[in-house]
This record gives sequence, C-alpha cells and structure tokens, in this order.
Amino acid sequence: MNDVGTGESKLKGVLDKLDGNPFFGFSRPYLNFIGKGTIFSLVYFIMAAISLILPFVVIFMVVNSGIFQAGGGGFVVAFIFSWFAIAFACWIGFQLWWNRRSQVSDVATSDFVAIPICAGIFRTFGEWLGTLIGIIGFVVGIIASIILSGDMAWWFFASMGLGFLGGLGPVVIIGGPVIGFFIIILFRLLAEGMMLLAALVNNTKTIAENIKNK
Repeated sequence: MNDVGTGESKLKGVLDKLDGNPFFGFSRPYLNFIGKGTIFSLVYFIMAAISLILPFVVIFMVVNSGIFQAGGGGFVVAFIFSWFAIAFACWIGFQLWWNRRSQVSDVATSDFVAIPICAGIFRTFGEWLGTLIGIIGFVVGIIASIILSGDMAWWFFASMGLGFLGGLGPVVIIGGPVIGFFIIILFRLLAEGMMLLAALVNNTKTIAENIKNK
C-alpha cells in the first residue's frame, strides 16, 4: 500500500511540475476566459460596435447604389435627413447594448449560466432590432412623405431597406413602430421562456441538494 501511495505522490509531483511549465500553461488565460461567462460579454461589445458602424455602412451602400444620380436632389435631401434618423436610432442601439453588458456578471454566479446569458442577449437583440425599425420606419416615413411621393417614395424606402413596410408614407409611419413593438414583445417573451427553463433547472438542483443533506 505504501508503494502505491508513494507512486501516486510521485505522479502528482510530476503533474504539478508540468502544470507549472509554460509550455503546458500558456493557454490558461484563454481557457479561463472561455470557461467563465466573460466570453458572452463580447457579444454586447460587438453589437455595440455594429450599432456605431451601421450608419456609415448605410452611407456606403446608398452612395454605391447610384440612387442619387437616378433620383435627383429630392433623394439627396431625403437621404440626409433620413441618415440623421438612422444615426440617432443606432446611437440608442449602442447605448442599449453598452448598458446591458452588466447582465453577464449578474447571472454568471449561477450553476447554469449559458441559458440565462443567452436569454439576455436574445432579449436585448429584440429590443435593439425593434427600436431601430420603429424609429427609422417612423421618421423616414415622415421625411419621405413630405419630400417624395408615389413610386419615388417606394424606391426610396427600398433603398433604405424598408421596402417590406410598404410603398406609402403612412404605411411606413405606422408600420415601423408597430412592427418594432411586436418584435420587442416577441423576443422578450421567448427570452423569458428561456429564463424560466434555467430557473427550473437551478431550483431543481437546489431542492435535490437540500433533500440529500437532510
């Protein structure tokens, strides 16, 4: 028995030395990073960055589409005012992701972290998407209705990625906030369903441990 104990001690000593070897431990910071809830916070930072970049992507896509040459001065004026609406909506979207990033640390202490964290990301994405569609659809619809009309307005909506809301200004003005509202509600409902699943699992584990300790 002593020989077995001595062999185990020697093996443990060798393994401890290997753990201290830089060749075997240089990836430990990365392993700790993906092993905790911290990795999920990257999603919030990435989406916040996308919110800041998105208005400039819109400028690039619209300019390259040649819509200004085809539509004339009315398109230019309508786009300038619409772009400010897009930038404003994206700035709100940035703040949404930036402020919600603390949710990761709030739920990372539970035994099952992936479900509640993903539920928070899912809900925030729905709020972000609904907010963008609601604000942009409403404001761009008003601007296009004042400056443009008829087929020109529909073409303008399509160039802004809002063609699915309809070709008439009133449809976009009303449809944007309505669609945005239902997107927020739907994503929040699904996220709460995911949170309920995580709560049931955590509570079941706690009850099982309490029964076992009695």
